[in-house]
Amino acid sequence: MKNFIITITTALIAGYLGSFLFYSGHKSQISDSATITAVPTSFVSNNTSLSSTGGADFTNASSISTPSVVYITTVSANQNNNNWFDWYFNGNGNDMVSGSGSGVIYSSDGYIITNNHVIQRAEKIEVVHNKTTYTAKVIGTDPSSDLAVLKIDAENLPAIKIGNSSSVQIGEWVLAVGNPFNLTSTVTAGIVSAKGRNINIVNSRFPIESFIQTDAAINPGNSGGALVNTQGELIGINTAILSKTGSYTGYGFSVPVDIVKKIVADIIKYGVVQKAFIGLEVSEINSSVAKQLNLNNLDGAYVTYLQKDGAAEKAGLSKNDIILKLNDRTINSRSDFDEYLAYKSPGDKIKVVYKRSNKENECYVILSNEEGSTEIIKHELFESKNLGADFSTIPKVEKDRMGLTNGVRIVNVRNGLISRLGLQEGFVITSINRSPVNDPKEVTHILENIRGQVIIEGIMSNGSHAIYQYYF
Repeated sequence: MKNFIITITTALIAGYLGSFLFYSGHKSQISDSATITAVPTSFVSNNTSLSSTGGADFTNASSISTPSVVYITTVSANQNNNNWFDWYFNGNGNDMVSGSGSGVIYSSDGYIITNNHVIQRAEKIEVVHNKTTYTAKVIGTDPSSDLAVLKIDAENLPAIKIGNSSSVQIGEWVLAVGNPFNLTSTVTAGIVSAKGRNINIVNSRFPIESFIQTDAAINPGNSGGALVNTQGELIGINTAILSKTGSYTGYGFSVPVDIVKKIVADIIKYGVVQKAFIGLEVSEINSSVAKQLNLNNLDGAYVTYLQKDGAAEKAGLSKNDIILKLNDRTINSRSDFDEYLAYKSPGDKIKVVYKRSNKENECYVILSNEEGSTEIIKHELFESKNLGADFSTIPKVEKDRMGLTNGVRIVNVRNGLISRLGLQEGFVITSINRSPVNDPKEVTHILENIRGQVIIEGIMSNGSHAIYQYYF
C-alpha cells in the first residue's frame, strides 16, 4: 500500500510538471510567432507599401489609371428562350439577360476599348463613368483578338496613357484595373509571370494569341479592363482567366497594348481591322518534329500550311520550311509569328529568314489582305430582323483554308428563326436545298420566303460538316 501511494503521487507530480512545462513552451512559441508576423508601427508610419512588394508604391499608378476605366453593362436576348409561343407565333422573346464588364477610355472624345465577348450579341450597351451613364455604339469588333471599340457621346474624358508592351519584362509589377463582380474601380496588383502565351481560347478562324500572363487577380467583370505598369500606363487589355471554378486561381491573360493600338486604330479609321496575311501557318518545333524533319536544332517554327497562290508561296516558301526571323524579329513559336504579323498591314513588305534542308535562306514577302490583294477591306453585314441574325461573305483566305468555293456565314445571332432552328453563330451555309449559296442577300431572301421542306448544309465553327432538315 505504501509503494502504491508513492507511485501514484510521483505520477501526479510528474504529470503536473510535464503539463506546466509544455504549456509554458507552447505559450512562448505562440508569443514568438505573433511577434514575427506583426508589422511594427514604425514600419507602417515610415513606408506605406507592403514589404511583399519589395518597396513598390502603387498609389500613383492607381490614381492615374482608375479614372480611365469604365463600367459596361449589356442587355441581350436570351437565345435559349425557344418556347412554344416563339415557334408558332414567331414571338420576339421578351426574356432578356444582362451582363457586365469593363472598358478603357482610349480617347478624350469617347472611344472605348473592351473585349468582343463583353458586348457580343448585345442589343443595348451602356457605359458608366463617374456616375454618368452613356448609351454606347459599336464602332467595330475583332473576334480574332477578342477586342471591340465603342463610342459614347462625351468630351474631355480622361484617356488612359498608352505604354509599350514590347518593353514589359517578366517579373515586372503590374496592376489590373476593372469591375469584377460589379465592384467598380477595383485595383489588384501582381507581376508579369509570362509573355507570348497561347492558350487557345479565342474562337476565331485566325486567332491572335500572344497574351501577357499575370498573377494580378482578374475575375469575371474584369474583362475589357486595363493592365497597367507602375507608371499607370496601359500595357494590356484584360481578357481571360485560367480557372476550373470560373474565378481567379492565379492566372490572368491580357492582350498586349502594341497589338491593341494597331487594331483600335484600324477600327476607328476603317470600321474593320486591316489584317495582314502571309499565306502560311506555323507550329512550334520540339524534339519529335526535329527528328521527323531531320533538323540540327530546335530553333524557329515550321510551316504546317501553305496557301495555294498565297503571298508566301509566291515568294518561294514551302511547307516544312523553318521560319527563323520576320525582319529582325526572332521567331520561336506560333505566338511570336502571329504577334509580329498583327502589327503589320496589307501591302507591307517583310524579309523572311528561313531554313530548308538545314541551310539558311531569305526572301521578301508582300503581305496581303484576306482577299489576296492589298486594297482596303470593308466588311458589310446583311441584317435580317425576320431571321434574327446577320450574314456575311467568306473571305478568300478562309475559303482556301476550309477548301470551299462558296458559302455565307451566320453572325450576330439574336432571337428569331435562326436561333430556333439551332443554327449557331459562325455556321457557314454552303447550300440550301442542294443549291450552292454565296450571297448573304440571297440566303436571307430564300429563308424568309421558303415553304415546305428545307435542307441546309454547311460547316460548323469547329470545322465539321452538318446537314439540317426542316419543314415549314
